[in-house]
Amino acid sequence: MKLTVACIAGDGIGPEIVAEARLVLDTVLEKYGHTIEYKDILMGGCSIDRYGVPLTDETIETAKSADAVLMGSIGGNTTTSPWYKLPPNLRPEAGLLGIRKALGLYANLRPAYLFDELSDSCPLAAKNGQKRKFDLIIVRELTGGLYFGERHTEEKDGVLTAVDTAVYNENEIRRIAKTAFDIAMKRRKKVSSVDKANVLDTSRLWRKVVAEVARDYPEVELENVLVDNCAMQLVKDPEQFDVVLCGNMFGDILSDEASMITGSIGMLASASLNATNFGLYEPSHGSAPDIAGKNIANPIATILSAAMMLRYSFDLQREADAVENAVRKTLSQGFRTQDLMPEDADEALKCTLLTCTGMGEKIAENIE
Repeated sequence: MKLTVACIAGDGIGPEIVAEARLVLDTVLEKYGHTIEYKDILMGGCSIDRYGVPLTDETIETAKSADAVLMGSIGGNTTTSPWYKLPPNLRPEAGLLGIRKALGLYANLRPAYLFDELSDSCPLAAKNGQKRKFDLIIVRELTGGLYFGERHTEEKDGVLTAVDTAVYNENEIRRIAKTAFDIAMKRRKKVSSVDKANVLDTSRLWRKVVAEVARDYPEVELENVLVDNCAMQLVKDPEQFDVVLCGNMFGDILSDEASMITGSIGMLASASLNATNFGLYEPSHGSAPDIAGKNIANPIATILSAAMMLRYSFDLQREADAVENAVRKTLSQGFRTQDLMPEDADEALKCTLLTCTGMGEKIAENIE
């Protein structure tokens, strides 16, 4: 099989972590008899520097012509970067919102699971004297809600007033709910639907439509969870969750929370899919401009995102398993990037510190 992948290295640590993901992809595809062609495109701050805008029509067309998109990270320091002196529609993050909309990427999948080898890095206390062990996935609606509603700032009676509008229609809710239930059927058959139905009309419609979709999946258990309670339960008892279904803003917040309980946001992959399983694959973390260029970033989230790309957009299950197993083997051998090093001095002595490049090379070596 020949894979055509549009590649957005992006800003900050993006070029470093994408380079290691590409090394791992090249290695696994060669071993399994496939070829890959990369189409490098710009988005975010680097696109602003080159073209004056965070996303060009040419970038969108190149992305559409590929089979999938692999991305590193975009953005910079919001305090010091000149990008954040521009109007909001010209800042790096506007490019991300724009490409999601242009490609119809309405379903964001963010798995959060704890590798046994990193259980000591989990900030949660042991449960019943045992190390924590959880495996959940957040399914976030990505192209509707508060982030895409009407917004404006105006002066009323001499007082500046800002307005952001949250809008969802039943079709948008139904399609993301179906995605969540389909995933649950392949997992432990439980969906936790997150809303704020005690306050918001959009959440009341969300709960109504999700209940309608649930009737088509009698094997799947559905529970409704208020967003504030879900945030609490994620840090109290993440083991209870299987598939967590969220709207755009709630999913944005909860997925970052879920990523941190694994020990490091540098471990969390993500996929954003449209109706045809075309996807954009990126790590859940940001561009980390403070460590950019130092070769200390953790590339594992990007490498695991590449594995998700093999699984979801190309249906290459063995190849995806090979990448994930290589990551697990590398961790079991005691190799760590800086963010994964144990705080305990004695435990740290058992580990070997690797650079970003070193971690990518070691994972590539461990692909079987």
